[in-house]
Amino acid sequence: MRIRASVAVVSGALALSALAVPAAQADIGVGNVKITKVVVDGDNKVQIGTSGAVTVKVSVTATDNSGIKGADEFDLFGPGYGIETTGKPACAKVNATTSTCTASVKIDPRTDYLSNKNAGTWYVDAMVEAKDGDFIWKEKAGSFSFQRAAKLTANATPEPVKKGKTITVTGALTRADWESLKYAGYGSQSVKLQYSKKSTTGYTTVKTIKADSKGNLKTTVKASADGYYRFSFAGNSGTAAVNSAADFIDVK
Repeated sequence: MRIRASVAVVSGALALSALAVPAAQADIGVGNVKITKVVVDGDNKVQIGTSGAVTVKVSVTATDNSGIKGADEFDLFGPGYGIETTGKPACAKVNATTSTCTASVKIDPRTDYLSNKNAGTWYVDAMVEAKDGDFIWKEKAGSFSFQRAAKLTANATPEPVKKGKTITVTGALTRADWESLKYAGYGSQSVKLQYSKKSTTGYTTVKTIKADSKGNLKTTVKASADGYYRFSFAGNSGTAAVNSAADFIDVK
């Protein structure tokens, strides 16, 4: 993975303090400024596929009795120690003491040389300065899941089918391979078969099955009424959750 930066560039009081203290120290600061919240992409999950750049938005909320002056670029890092550094954050005032500073970075699997081992839990390092000169540099101020995007298919047959007869539902679970820039089967994962009766909303889980070693799925269920079948994968820290498109079955 391309390393954009190893240490954030700081200015003023932040620069002087950063030079005086080893980077390995978890938290560096002066005064009572605090980072209270870190949010990445709204839900702390970032999904990267095999083509096209993804813009990752990072928001850091901080507070100090004098108010927040600004923040330095945020560093994002995870397994493999790859670092992606955002641009200069823009800070928006929440109230007299609190501001939320937001910045973004584009990550492109075609040019950032992502390795599959980079997937997993990533962290945000953040540096924030208060109006009275207080500051904090916090290592692992927040965390998020840096995930390989996933795809899931479902096909229910036969259709139409007589009530009480057997329906076979097949599909496949695949996920992005950042090294080959293709999608590959994600084997031995638990996947739910879900059903939604026609003219109703929401899905109920019929059963949970496991994909084979190549990510292929196959199971059977008895036909009861017109409705939709789909597969659902819950995801994990390194692979995104995904639902297949629904397949309608006409029950006679």
